Amino acid sequence: MKRVCLIIFLFCVLVSSSEAQLWKMKRYEIAGGFGPSMLFGDVGGFSKTKNILGLRDISLIQTRFNINLSFKYRITQDINVRLSLTSGLLHASDARGSNEARGYEASISIFEPAILGEYYFIKNSAESSYLFSKGRQGFIRGILGSLDVYAFTGIGGLSYNVKANDLLIARQLQDGIQSGNFTMVVPVGAGASLAYSPNFSFGVEFGARYTFTDNLDGFTSVNSSSNDLYDFFNLTIIYKLKTTPKGFPSFR
Repeated sequence: MKRVCLIIFLFCVLVSSSEAQLWKMKRYEIAGGFGPSMLFGDVGGFSKTKNILGLRDISLIQTRFNINLSFKYRITQDINVRLSLTSGLLHASDARGSNEARGYEASISIFEPAILGEYYFIKNSAESSYLFSKGRQGFIRGILGSLDVYAFTGIGGLSYNVKANDLLIARQLQDGIQSGNFTMVVPVGAGASLAYSPNFSFGVEFGARYTFTDNLDGFTSVNSSSNDLYDFFNLTIIYKLKTTPKGFPSFR
């Protein structure tokens, strides 16, 4: 009887240990995202005295879109390193805000490569299930058992080109401001996703970018007290790649 109990105990320990390591079988991920982008610069918007926390600057008039492609590698079960490539548009206009009479307007095309670190403070339990890894469990664990929540930050670069209207072009010539340039950015944000299947997850992500320039919209105001910012809010889809015995991603 003791031998039977010992065998059962060892079997449970081995199964538990193997399930805890299942995530290592898919350490590589490809993620895509699409959603709105918004610029907070010197063109458009309300003055600080009329704009608590900058909430009045959030406007559909200023909203444009971005598309993102990311490659992730899982260092541990809770930590990812991520190469992020984002292309999109930003927009700034005095049509709404404290300087409507000024009439400046700019459309900005951007390309942002970045290296990010992700920390998962809530990790789904489904990926540690052998049955789920074989596609036999579905959502039996419920929403909470399939949920990932993470925060991220890192460093990146931003290549941008400003297409200004005639009034802003005249001001740029007066101030000697270039219509495009390159700057460093610091991304900070958070996201959440649901494990739909062993290979696919769907989610949302919000990220703010602090830039090291005050000319992202092609204009710098004498009243400006900080550099320009821009935000992304994206819907995401994540595909997990199998890891080969040598530790490389498998596309089969």
